[in-house]
Amino acid sequence: MLVLRSAALFLVAALFEIGGAWLVWQGVREHRGWIWIGAGVIALGAYGFVATLQPDAEFGRVLAAYGGVFVAGSLVWGMVADGYRPDRWDVAGALVCLLGMALIMYAPRGR
Repeated sequence: MLVLRSAALFLVAALFEIGGAWLVWQGVREHRGWIWIGAGVIALGAYGFVATLQPDAEFGRVLAAYGGVFVAGSLVWGMVADGYRPDRWDVAGALVCLLGMALIMYAPRGR
């Protein structure tokens, strides 16, 4: 059950962080304005809060593992929001990152 909770928190964190960064990008690079930028900043702050809810208490482990989720989630976000089509190397890299995330977070540690 802790693995499912952790995975769900990683997904919510990714929505906030990647979504927040995308909103800032839209506000600045696409000239959509301060409301988009402000919404992005709020979402990025929410990401920081969600990360603290992980069952594992080790900051370094949680943030390192989240990096794998961020990589894969960024590709998915680009596909959905911007029509980006990853090539096989993008997909392979994202899978390697997710495997790394799983090893970091969920490998048995014998404690």
